Amino acid sequence: MATIRQRRIDLQGHDLSSRKDFMSTMLLAKDENGQAFCDEDVASHLAGLLLASFSTMHSTITSIMKYLAELPDVYDSVFREQNEILDVKPKGDHLTWEDIQKMKYSWSVASEVLRISTPGFGGFREAITDFTYEGFTVPKGSKIFWTFDATHKNPKYFPDPEKFEPSRFQGNGPAPYAFVPFGGGPRMCPGNEYARVVILVFMHNVVTKFRWEKLIPGENMIYYPAPRPARGLPVILHPNKP
Repeated sequence: MATIRQRRIDLQGHDLSSRKDFMSTMLLAKDENGQAFCDEDVASHLAGLLLASFSTMHSTITSIMKYLAELPDVYDSVFREQNEILDVKPKGDHLTWEDIQKMKYSWSVASEVLRISTPGFGGFREAITDFTYEGFTVPKGSKIFWTFDATHKNPKYFPDPEKFEPSRFQGNGPAPYAFVPFGGGPRMCPGNEYARVVILVFMHNVVTKFRWEKLIPGENMIYYPAPRPARGLPVILHPNKP
């Protein structure tokens, strides 16, 4: 809060065009009634962004490491795909956007991780009109909490939902709004493409360089608040031969 208060002071009477970061944007923004956001609102938005941009990414990448260690056939398929991309690139050349688009199986693996081990519980919404769902009448203005597992673990959309099966995301993929780790509709997470790039670049670099094994084979997953291994997922890395 002290940082927010100091930034508000710094913005007064200065050239505002040089302030392009999110905190300054929030401090200068107005709501629909023309009122500035209070320090508590700004802090809440900043905390939400930090959680969304770091905690969820950290959780997903850790879960990917877990499943690739447990499922050698899945690891081998990711390894083949990533090395096929490397084979046609000049040595030492960086990944390109075109390379990312070729990582279809790798993204299917990441999507299945996001389905089984979604780095969140759901989200709050407000009913904009009266409606009926499953025999229950929900009046306009009601606060609703929707959960990811309501569809991610629903056998209607994902048969044998506890089984790790990347092929679910090949072809036409799941039914619309059945797979929602980034939300959906106009309020969909604006960082979904950024997350895809970060995850795939990580997978490319770790898989082409290493194999690994878990030091605690039966390690449990806990939720605090995103899913993570209870003891930090210690692994032994084995460098891949060039």
